[in-house]
Amino acid sequence: MVGKHQALSTPVPVADRRRNVGRSRTRSRRSLPLTLLGSAAAIGFIAVNVVDPYSGATASPYFQIVPRYEQTEVQSLALSGAYDTTFTRDVYDSEAAPPPPPPPPPPVVEEEEDDEDSGSGFVAPSAAVPDPGTAQAIAYDKVAARGWGEDQYSCLVALWNKESGWRVNAHNTSSGAYGIPQSLPGSKMASAGADWATNPATQIEWGLGYISGRYGTPCGAWGHSQSVGWY
Repeated sequence: MVGKHQALSTPVPVADRRRNVGRSRTRSRRSLPLTLLGSAAAIGFIAVNVVDPYSGATASPYFQIVPRYEQTEVQSLALSGAYDTTFTRDVYDSEAAPPPPPPPPPPVVEEEEDDEDSGSGFVAPSAAVPDPGTAQAIAYDKVAARGWGEDQYSCLVALWNKESGWRVNAHNTSSGAYGIPQSLPGSKMASAGADWATNPATQIEWGLGYISGRYGTPCGAWGHSQSVGWY
């Protein structure tokens, strides 16, 4: 059989009770500051979450600026009427600048006859008055007709004395030159006439034309002949 047992309580001495009460009061006093500090931290955390430190200031909707001028009617004016504006513009004529004057022409300097025209320093001996009817007489008249003087006639006489001796049928076998002026070839003188082979007047006319076009004057041809041996 199982018997009933009565719980037995062990009595606690009074002195032990007083010690426990003292310890409990000491612990309560020590934990009070910690409790207050924790409460303050919790309140601060809540305040940070409620108030945004980065939000800007918000103007109060009840703030109004007092107008400088009280509500008064604005004066308005209406202008009417007709008017003309008259102006005049100055009139002027424009003219182009006058062209610059042309430069003065260079002074004309009379050039002296060159050596070729003057005979290159080679002076021909003065020729005598020719006998009438001779080839030299024909040449004398033609030289004067061209406006040349006695000096040019003397140069012509000296030149053709050297070339052909004033012979109508003079022929140079080495070069083929022919006639009084020693045309090369002789057939060139046909431009002065068909009788170029026998007529001294035709040969002289052609010879003076050749000298005038090539050397300018008989003295020019004479100087060239004296320098190089031919004209």
